[in-house]
Amino acid sequence: MNFMKLHLERSMSFRKRNTGLSGHPLQTQAPTTASSSVSIPGIQPSPVDGRLTTSTGTSSLDNLLGHSGFALGNSILIEEGGTTEYGTTLLRYFAAEGVVQGHKVHVVGVAEPWGRELPGVVGAVRQDVVKPEAKTVAEKDRMKIAWRYERLGDFGAGRSSARAAPAVNRGPTLGTSGKDDPTTPSMFCHTFDLSKRLAMPDSKSLDYIPIRSVLEHMSPYQPILQVLRDQLALSSSTTIHRLVVPNILSPALYPANASSPQHLLQFLSSLRALLRQYSTQLTIMMTLPLMLFPRSTGLIRWMELLSDGIIELSPFPYSIDTGSTTTTSGSATGQEEKPQGMVKIHRLPVFSEKGGGGALGDDLVFSVSRRKFVIKPFNLPPVEGDTEAQRGEGEGRPTKVDIEF
Repeated sequence: MNFMKLHLERSMSFRKRNTGLSGHPLQTQAPTTASSSVSIPGIQPSPVDGRLTTSTGTSSLDNLLGHSGFALGNSILIEEGGTTEYGTTLLRYFAAEGVVQGHKVHVVGVAEPWGRELPGVVGAVRQDVVKPEAKTVAEKDRMKIAWRYERLGDFGAGRSSARAAPAVNRGPTLGTSGKDDPTTPSMFCHTFDLSKRLAMPDSKSLDYIPIRSVLEHMSPYQPILQVLRDQLALSSSTTIHRLVVPNILSPALYPANASSPQHLLQFLSSLRALLRQYSTQLTIMMTLPLMLFPRSTGLIRWMELLSDGIIELSPFPYSIDTGSTTTTSGSATGQEEKPQGMVKIHRLPVFSEKGGGGALGDDLVFSVSRRKFVIKPFNLPPVEGDTEAQRGEGEGRPTKVDIEF
């Protein structure tokens, strides 16, 4: 009796755990394998938490957004004072980047002439023209770090440097020729030239959503939402959509009842719901003229609450923009563009579940040239006439003799 009990205990000790006693020994559970991720053109994971991001078409703005790009499922409201069109320039970069990457770009309230003004792509630097010794050093430095942290060098570079190198998406993409090339890496953020015009690869690259005239008690935004819902529902899960809304509430584009709170706030709430529903497919960028609708009004405050990111552009007056050596000497060198206005980051999309995304305390300026829109920190220049401080020379400068221990 004791022998049989000992034999039973030994056989039970060698039995696999979490296995039924009556199960067949050859009956095993199939391992669960993760589905192979599909590489989407113009999409890369965030170095912060791995969420999917896309580029705004402006590398310095990508670096300021906290994820080295614009996180999918979020919106940005660009507020601009004055009568300039710098916010529209950012929208054109955003739309042009989407067209080049093969994304579906929806433009609200404008016609085809707006799309013909998209900037053209500047030719990428060829890899074969790099010197062999320089290429070898770069490859050695690249092998020292893990591939996952390869893009962390550009993270936050927009606050300290205006010349951040664009990241590279190494998945198979649709090139400018429209053919699949899985061996050629595509750029995550392209460089555009405002003096050139973008060649549309397809007539359906831009989807123009008109603002139809409706009765006063009806919402002019309802047809826009219906078109966007239909496009999102009919597209595949790998199709990226970009919604561009230039000059929202502008009387030149929108009817009088468009500024009604019951219509506008319902429209923004519906857009926010679509962003959460299609959190890996949809991004929204819109501009607002502060000259007509200042931030002190309650309607604009509600618009800001329903937006994930808020950026305000405050252009300098014409006399300062063209002017004085005070602005030029402190903020730009001989090779850099003069600042053309201030940038205020009121709110950014949340970094991660741990928080973040608040306003940035640094004073930022922007400058627009033919090939780039740069956002960089602003430094006060030396006092005008103080040549010693500007040159860094003078009698008050300490020497080796003065520094003794």
